[in-house]
Amino acid sequence: MTSSADAALWTPVTGSLGLRGRRQRKAAIRMLLAQANSAIGREGRPGSRVAAWAASQAAPLAMRKADGRVLAWTWKAEPDLVVAMATVQLLTAQLRMARASMPMEYDDTENFPTPLGVGEKLLIAVPPNPASPPSATYTWDTGSHLITLNVVCRDRERFGTLEPALDALARSIRIADDLASGESKTLRLPPA
Repeated sequence: MTSSADAALWTPVTGSLGLRGRRQRKAAIRMLLAQANSAIGREGRPGSRVAAWAASQAAPLAMRKADGRVLAWTWKAEPDLVVAMATVQLLTAQLRMARASMPMEYDDTENFPTPLGVGEKLLIAVPPNPASPPSATYTWDTGSHLITLNVVCRDRERFGTLEPALDALARSIRIADDLASGESKTLRLPPA
């Protein structure tokens, strides 16, 4: 998977090994840990800063091991405001069954055309659980793989203003083919 995300708006977490992107990784992980803690009813936990630091050190290695199947970004102006993560999964029968048995609120999707094809977009600006953060999910079924972009925002009031930037990020995701010269008689051009 590749992306041409707007560098003025998004800071890539994927591939930011070492000191490069460390501040953004820590802020994003701290925001996700805080959202998880509030979802289970705990406001502040001792050691959260240490856990965020440890996770920020391990995240680039885990993403590098994912070998292009995971891409992640933070909002450049405020890294702890928005975290976005795109994943590619092989579409197995179990994954299709899990998608078919999702809760009813996941049926409120709208069509979302991109260079990957027509996908689905689901915005949950006001989650049913008040402790849950607003989120957006973009999905594309390519027939053999499921591509998903999940976005989490910590601020309900500002979530609606971010929708155009989230749509642009979703439209920037592409599938990269690993074809060496001579393996195929088909000329593959990148999407326009």
